[in-house]
Amino acid sequence: MQPSVPYLFTSDRLGFRNWHPSDLPLMAAINANPEVMRFFPSVQSVEDTRQFINRMQRQQSLKGFCYFAVERLEDGAFIGFTGLSEATFEAPFTPCIDIGWRLDETYWSQGYATEGARRCLAYAFENLQLEAVNAIAPLVNEPSINVMKKLGMRFIETFQHPVLTQHPFLQECARYLITKAEFQSH
Repeated sequence: MQPSVPYLFTSDRLGFRNWHPSDLPLMAAINANPEVMRFFPSVQSVEDTRQFINRMQRQQSLKGFCYFAVERLEDGAFIGFTGLSEATFEAPFTPCIDIGWRLDETYWSQGYATEGARRCLAYAFENLQLEAVNAIAPLVNEPSINVMKKLGMRFIETFQHPVLTQHPFLQECARYLITKAEFQSH
């Protein structure tokens, strides 16, 4: 596979870009994997994935950020997404900018989530001039919470996620935060 260049930006091993139509089957396969989606209410269909990609493309066009499509630089392999999005669900701290990631299971435990998120935080603070970025995950999602800690994010609170009321196993979520000053000193 050849990398899809140009990238919006890169890290040591990863390239970050807007979404292409050819990403649909690859991202749909990730979203259909029960192991990848174990901390979400359900797996997602191809149509759910199409709507997600369309939403990310619009957000990138309007705001200059989204959950970016991510490729491995060494071979151009599509590995999932990492990036920034606007959280607008009903909560005392929203709307806010949220960082998130979802990677194909093949690429877990290789440091890609942390590397990708760290590079997206640099983009948020250096290029977009954001002052703070949040991260949200169900308390049971220890792998994502561990990434938040590795990034130097600090625990702010737990809350009952209003979108997850039908999913008690997932509803209690943790919110972490990092400011521009904290990131620069980390």
